[in-house]
Amino acid sequence: MTQQTLMNTLEAIDRANQADPNTEQVDGQQLPREYAYSLHMTRWLFALEPEPSERMQIACRAQHLERWTMPRSDYGEGRKNYYQWRLACGRMHGRRAAEIMAECGYPQEECERVETIITKRKLREDEDTQLLEDVACMVFLERYFAGFFEDNPDFDKEKWLRIVRRTWDKMSPRAHEAALKLAEGMPAHLLELLQEALAEPES
Repeated sequence: MTQQTLMNTLEAIDRANQADPNTEQVDGQQLPREYAYSLHMTRWLFALEPEPSERMQIACRAQHLERWTMPRSDYGEGRKNYYQWRLACGRMHGRRAAEIMAECGYPQEECERVETIITKRKLREDEDTQLLEDVACMVFLERYFAGFFEDNPDFDKEKWLRIVRRTWDKMSPRAHEAALKLAEGMPAHLLELLQEALAEPES
């Protein structure tokens, strides 16, 4: 497709995410939260893959497309309900991304391909899906890990070690290398947690 088709698609995704009523501070600016998240995803995509495909640029921009419309509170407490929510979100993000792509002129095959990437149905089997997961993990570690830690003081150390190990296990060697560099700038307590998690495999 043409560069203009890509730009139109990214702009349409941005407009959708800019409707998020929740905000996040980025470089002193209050931005709609999911719009800010999409920019973090795009930045890390180019950090890990300097010349990403059009489909990956779209998938990363749409990773949390309109997520506020499907709040976590709509699902019950507990790990099982959390994963049901995550799966439902992935299906919704993929469907909406495909719809926007079709409206902007992408062929059905490309729309379906991006939908498959976003739903992560073929994680580890598909290079694009793995790259999306790598980018998402890097964004989490850089932007949200510290806040998530502070927001959950009731989690014991073993639970934090499991969270770190499971995040690490989803990442490729390329992302591991980037994460280790990123960790050098983490607060001491998070760096210590990461080092301990990686030193002792989960039993």
